[in-house]
Amino acid sequence: MTLAEVAPEIAGLARLCYARGWAPGTSGNFSATESRDPLRLAITASGIDKGTLTVDDIVEIDGNGRVLSGSGQPSAESSLHLAIVRACGAGAVLHTHSIWSTLISEAAEGGVAIEGYEMLKGLERVATHEHREWLPVFENTQDWTAAAPKVEGFLAEHPDTHGFLIRRHGLYTWGRDLVQAKRHVETLEFLFEVIGRKRG
Repeated sequence: MTLAEVAPEIAGLARLCYARGWAPGTSGNFSATESRDPLRLAITASGIDKGTLTVDDIVEIDGNGRVLSGSGQPSAESSLHLAIVRACGAGAVLHTHSIWSTLISEAAEGGVAIEGYEMLKGLERVATHEHREWLPVFENTQDWTAAAPKVEGFLAEHPDTHGFLIRRHGLYTWGRDLVQAKRHVETLEFLFEVIGRKRG
């Protein structure tokens, strides 16, 4: 894929997440893998309102996070997107800031276990509601360049992971392409809201 080909899909998905309340204001970031060798990502630029994001707000970066094309700076969490792509072979990475994921990440001790819900079957390779999904919670930081290797190491050791939370921050999930990643974010955000309302 090229930046011109994938940018409209990323922009549309970002606006959808904004409309669902999962990426209010300038929060959240979204990327798609253009190529793996050399590694190239199309990713949302930093500081852009996701409700009005357009193709002009998508930049192309290399495996070191350097901008190759497009205007603006890539997301400050580009290193996390790159880590997820390297560890999981992801074709798309989505990061949302929903109310429910933020509240659940704040209350969790080490991670969140979800089991028994039919909606779990929306996750790749999950065929039964009896599945137990574990999403780790990583502490927030303003230096993801330094912290991303820890996340990458965890994901390399746990290849069946579908996402993770950052404490008081939000959700990261991914898929082999933007279609699957969209399904994963919808599935997990639904489950977070169910869990949150149940606890409340």
